Amino acid sequence: MRSTRIAISAALLGALALPLASASTATAAPAAVATAVPASSCTSQPYLPWAVHGTNAVTIRSKPSVKSTAVGILYKSHRFTVRKTTKGAKWVSITDKTTGVKGWVSGTYVYRDVRMCHD
Repeated sequence: MRSTRIAISAALLGALALPLASASTATAAPAAVATAVPASSCTSQPYLPWAVHGTNAVTIRSKPSVKSTAVGILYKSHRFTVRKTTKGAKWVSITDKTTGVKGWVSGTYVYRDVRMCHD
């Protein structure tokens, strides 16, 4: 029984190694391609814009609290400016450029996308 397992395992490993043995040798890319993107390109990118995520609309409130008075609705299609945020960006103070309403929205739904850099 054990020798059967070893034989099957060896056959599988041999089958997996075959494509590697017959693969052609990789060639290096031309130097112009390799240096086309500077190493600091990731850190020099501008911040992504603030946007509404995960919903079509967010309630604009008078204070940074779900218990405060609703003063408007920020729709996903609206442009807005960010005036400030609370610690950890749990709440975001905005001005809706479409309606002119100023207030606070949840940072759960209004934030900047994050860029990821691979070294």
